[in-house]
Amino acid sequence: MKKTIGIIGGMGPLATVKLFEKIVLNTRADSDQDHPRTIIDSNTRIPDRTRNILSDGENPTNELIESARCLERAGADFLTMPCNTAHYFMEEVLKEVELPFIDMIKETVNTVKKEFGSSKVGIFSTDGTISSGVYTKVLQKEGIEYVLPSPQSQKAIMELIYNIKKGQYDNDLTRFFTAIDELHSQGVQTIILGCTELSVAADMYKFPDSVNYVDALVVLAREAIIGAGCDINS
Repeated sequence: MKKTIGIIGGMGPLATVKLFEKIVLNTRADSDQDHPRTIIDSNTRIPDRTRNILSDGENPTNELIESARCLERAGADFLTMPCNTAHYFMEEVLKEVELPFIDMIKETVNTVKKEFGSSKVGIFSTDGTISSGVYTKVLQKEGIEYVLPSPQSQKAIMELIYNIKKGQYDNDLTRFFTAIDELHSQGVQTIILGCTELSVAADMYKFPDSVNYVDALVVLAREAIIGAGCDINS
């Protein structure tokens, strides 16, 4: 029996749209009925996750719980969430619902390990994701060596992320591409796109092919399709 996907969204809205799009595009289907039923709560009231982790920004946990409960009431069989940084808060959220949760962080690291072994990886994400250690802790547990961008490169990454959140899509990617070259020069062969706005950027712009990219949003979409009992496009 097929299951219904629940998406805790709104962080940001376009990243939420992109997850649903990737679920549709990655599903092998001959008709509407072959696709998974999907319930989306694009809760744009969820406070900024990075601001809470780094400073005195409002805690997003209560709104995340509200979205999880909303999806549970609506009939979702399991939860997904297209926001890497927000995974930092999910332990508390999941105490308030009875639904299982697909952990995008763990599944992304599993994909890295499966496809690229223990080769050195880079992490492109928000300051909040880096500070919280949601990726680095899992990579360390799996014995995968990682490299973080320099402060200057991290600033360029954050600028691109928040420009996309603002709806600014005509961006000069020179400094962002320099950040890629910087990690490549340190022996990085694979970069995790660990922010869903970077997943949006990967669809909008042509990234240099000097390294491999593991897009956390694509990983989540494919795991959601499997979880719903549907088939993945090869």
